[in-house]
Amino acid sequence: MIGRAPAGERLWRVRKNHTWIDAQVQEHADGIEIGFTYDGALVYSRRFSTRDLALREADRTLRDLQRAGWATHW
Repeated sequence: MIGRAPAGERLWRVRKNHTWIDAQVQEHADGIEIGFTYDGALVYSRRFSTRDLALREADRTLRDLQRAGWATHW
């Protein structure tokens, strides 16, 4: 789903070819949402029952992006 980025805590940012991807986490009454944005536009989000599960997904995604040549950048 493409849309606006959720207002949440940024976990990490990666950059490649003058573009960036951010991972943000946001707490809701029914769980934790992890959102990924591409140049500020929300491209994917998913809810998890616990923060730990959401952080694991963010870490897994970060490792995949780094293997594809994206560099971490704050």
